Amino acid sequence: MKASTQRLTLTGVAGTIEVAVDEAEKSVPFRGVAVIAHPHPLFGGTMDNKVVQTLARAFVQCGWRAVRFNFRGVGGSAGVHDNGQGELLDLLAVVQDQAPTGALALAGFSFGAFVTSHAIDTLWQQRQLERLVLVGTAASRFNVAPLASELHQRTLVVHGEIDDTVPLADVMNWARPQKLPVTVIPGVEHFFHGQLNLLRSLVARHLMSDLTST
Repeated sequence: MKASTQRLTLTGVAGTIEVAVDEAEKSVPFRGVAVIAHPHPLFGGTMDNKVVQTLARAFVQCGWRAVRFNFRGVGGSAGVHDNGQGELLDLLAVVQDQAPTGALALAGFSFGAFVTSHAIDTLWQQRQLERLVLVGTAASRFNVAPLASELHQRTLVVHGEIDDTVPLADVMNWARPQKLPVTVIPGVEHFFHGQLNLLRSLVARHLMSDLTST
């Protein structure tokens, strides 16, 4: 993402996991660690995807340490694609290594949002999840886990109106039974071409919102 990005590896269930870490400026109060999951590995998804980098920038801007990683079989990460089950273990291993305690945020794009939803389902009763961000949630292709009502205020779901990879209607069908709000960006497709700055602004606004005032 930038020259100061730290590249490192850690050990997961399938072996090496490749990780990229971006720190907030020292002048910005530190808020915690955000772990961000990338889109589908079999369709070119990596931790350097532009939407994933945009999410990382938003978190860094707001005082979070942003941790991106490659799912198994991508880049320098060992293993082979596992349809979300092994990828969930990858995500949880990154959380355990990079944010075993303290304030934690989770975010994901597309397939990464699907995996993140199951990480949320696994972790939310074990520890506090400060902020959650799901972008282009792959509700038409995978069984995205519902979010506990207690987490809705901490969650931002963003989707493009004309997403041709994951139709907006499918995301609404997932969100509707939960009464979970979805922020829709008009005229935007799956990869938010031309609107990444707007996406970053929406995420930053969510990260800086005062939950005690609502």
